[in-house]
Amino acid sequence: MSTLQVQQVKDYTVVEFMTPSLMNPMELEQIAKALYHMVDTENRRKIVLDFEQVKFVSSQALGIVMNLRKKLATLKHTHLVLCGVGPKLMEVLKLSGLLKLLTITPSQREALELAN
Repeated sequence: MSTLQVQQVKDYTVVEFMTPSLMNPMELEQIAKALYHMVDTENRRKIVLDFEQVKFVSSQALGIVMNLRKKLATLKHTHLVLCGVGPKLMEVLKLSGLLKLLTITPSQREALELAN
């Protein structure tokens, strides 16, 4: 899938969103399937979501992140970190109250350092 770039860095699965817009419902459906598959089938427990390229996010995209968080919360030895969150997305997270529920770092490097 061209909207996601996935790489393994030590224990962490780093997922980079390679699109400025997470607004297309069809695209988001594919992203959700890919992310949930990583947890449910591939047994990936430590995930970094990198939003560096993303400028626009729909409520559906936020719902996917929260569902992923919820899935991981039911398992042991999990960690979900968001990084590269721009000012617009940060504002949405603040206003929605989601900021309190998520771990967010400025960069992917810091997310991986936090993980160790």
